[in-house]
Amino acid sequence: MTVRVLLISPAAGPALRAVRFDDDAPLDEAGVHRAREAAGALPRGARAYTAPARGCRETAAALGLDAAPEPALRDLEVGRWRGRSLDEVAATEPQAVAAWLTDPGAAPHGGEPVTALVGRVGAWLDERTAGAGGRVPVVAGPAVIRAAMVHALGLPPEVFWRLDVAPLTLTELTARAGRWNLRCGRPLQPPGPAPESA
Repeated sequence: MTVRVLLISPAAGPALRAVRFDDDAPLDEAGVHRAREAAGALPRGARAYTAPARGCRETAAALGLDAAPEPALRDLEVGRWRGRSLDEVAATEPQAVAAWLTDPGAAPHGGEPVTALVGRVGAWLDERTAGAGGRVPVVAGPAVIRAAMVHALGLPPEVFWRLDVAPLTLTELTARAGRWNLRCGRPLQPPGPAPESA
């Protein structure tokens, strides 16, 4: 049985534009508009999921997905850094930020280490292989998508921060015969006009 997990990153919102640790803010008008434009480019599946974050839920709705919130897909918990900008944290806690970005087992913010996120997301991902197969659309934050790629490909967790996930991109993980394959981040583009015939 083949299962295709279609990982869709949410539209850009105020936190992403400000390089701020998400504080569960809603998408802005531009983000909602971009997601609605991309709705027709998304392959459909029998059951869709979304991370609990507001931006992910709003992106799923704008894409036309009837997506069930999944707690295992929640974003990396950053403890006391939540709502602060990366620049602000780096200015006040430079050694903590350096440790966090280089050691996947570190959690200087008092939240969750990257290794725990990879384990949590990996367990959820592996559960999908026990189902009936087919396509499984998932709207989740960039950290969750990074964690899924690290787990599926058996990468060392140290590469986590070296994987970029742009807004409104699709990363496809396909499980077949006990092995995951990856198709990386293609943009969700609105369907274009039909080509003219000669």
